[in-house]
Amino acid sequence: MKPVVYTGTSISHDDARKILDADYRPPVRRHDIRRLLKTSPEIIGIIDGVFFDSAAVAHREIIEALKSGIIVIGGGSMGALRAYELESYGMVGVGKVFEMYRKGIIEADDEVAVTFDAESNEALSIPLVNIRMTIESAMNAGILNPGQGTAIIDIARKIFYPDRNYQNVIFECVKAGIITDIEKKKLLDFIKINEVDIKRQDAVLVLEKIRQLL
Repeated sequence: MKPVVYTGTSISHDDARKILDADYRPPVRRHDIRRLLKTSPEIIGIIDGVFFDSAAVAHREIIEALKSGIIVIGGGSMGALRAYELESYGMVGVGKVFEMYRKGIIEADDEVAVTFDAESNEALSIPLVNIRMTIESAMNAGILNPGQGTAIIDIARKIFYPDRNYQNVIFECVKAGIITDIEKKKLLDFIKINEVDIKRQDAVLVLEKIRQLL
């Protein structure tokens, strides 16, 4: 049986198939893993999952899969969060986001949460982890100073996750006097070319890890 991978938001199924031949399914929901135990694939990859609008995948059902001998690998989004929480039970975590949870750099679920189109699974907002990495890149490039970078992340954290996008974040930062109109243009121009999509990068690492194990 092919490995089963839950994704579609961090990376599209079409792009994922270019990396790994697998049974691709939409972001994981509560009971999806438990139902999957009836067929017992050798490997399950969890990248994306639902968060607040529906019941998220339960820790217990992942533990059941691990106890049954299935290898469960997580990274990128919901997979990174659950891998951090269940590492002691044998779930394998990969990628930068997983390491950020592991090191305590981030803690909240909404760091990786996005709203997405129910049919295409395409993300409709920007995850906070992507904003963090993009702002860090802007600081490294000299577009922002450290104080501005920290303040921008604080603003982004306070915006409800479905409303997080660079336009909304930067608008609030200008209003708060964190950046000027001139700096706003420089930052937006920088983001257009240098936006960091860490969730997609980590999704690729999950697929490559599964391919390696196969």
